[in-house]
Amino acid sequence: MESGLSFSAADLAQTRFAVSPMWEVVTSFRLLVADTDPPLHRGWAAQVRPRIRRAGLHRGRLAALVPGQGYLADFLTPTPSGPFPTLDDELDAVRRTPAEQIAHDLDTLRSPGSVDLERLCEEIRTYWELALAPYWARIRGLLEADVFHRARQVAEHGSARVLSELHETVRWDDGTLRLVRRACALTRDQAGSGLLLVPSAFAWPRVLTRSVAPDPPQLAYPARGIGNLWEPRTTTTATDAVAAVLGRSRALLLAELDTPASTTQLAGAFGLSAAAVSQHLIALRNAGLVSAHRSGRSVLYARTAVADALLCPREAYA
Repeated sequence: MESGLSFSAADLAQTRFAVSPMWEVVTSFRLLVADTDPPLHRGWAAQVRPRIRRAGLHRGRLAALVPGQGYLADFLTPTPSGPFPTLDDELDAVRRTPAEQIAHDLDTLRSPGSVDLERLCEEIRTYWELALAPYWARIRGLLEADVFHRARQVAEHGSARVLSELHETVRWDDGTLRLVRRACALTRDQAGSGLLLVPSAFAWPRVLTRSVAPDPPQLAYPARGIGNLWEPRTTTTATDAVAAVLGRSRALLLAELDTPASTTQLAGAFGLSAAAVSQHLIALRNAGLVSAHRSGRSVLYARTAVADALLCPREAYA
């Protein structure tokens, strides 16, 4: 099956890229509730799935709107207002969804009932804190690198070449963007002008589309470098250099936080008391090097982008 999205000069002029937290929510959630084991995200899924189940999210409203396969509710991925919206920005847009759009999506899903948008947004925020926030600095770095790379490609080679290189099922053909082997059509009469291109860490190995008039059509595609997303990034040389400034214990804690962890886990890994680890983490958090994310009765700590820049001097997402 093949569908085609025709382009005028105005449509090409309105084609843009955006990093969307909500696209990462729906694609990562779908991956977690699917029966298959995700080869590129196996370690992440092993950490996150138990948290999701303890929170009951695998059987909540989000699970009804984002099944493991097939159609997912379009209103969960509103058009981003800019290139790098926050989760709050996109949740505000979800809350403004017209009732008729929600009804249409529920009917397509064959899901009876209604949606309490405020409770749904609270559930999405809980999912975000458990599954994505501790890893967001790493994920966002990957997505931003993809956007910057393709923006350079547009400047050097033009939009047609970039559109042809998004995915093996996407090709540019004489003013039309064609999607082959796609169950859902993407045509201009189903959406507004332009095109929104959204790199995703969790869409692999497919592309996903959204066509809701009068919004521009959206195409979520696998970002470049996904295979390297979860590889260890800290170098011994960088850790030694940071230790000269922060002290050995704090530098080693930062290096260990290449994967988010709790105070208890860090204390066990280093043979330190929980109180000592907590004191170090407070200092690192006050310096903007660590962020904290509640997971049930414990707190997960993660490196921030600032800490990544110190410990990963090479361009990790090139």
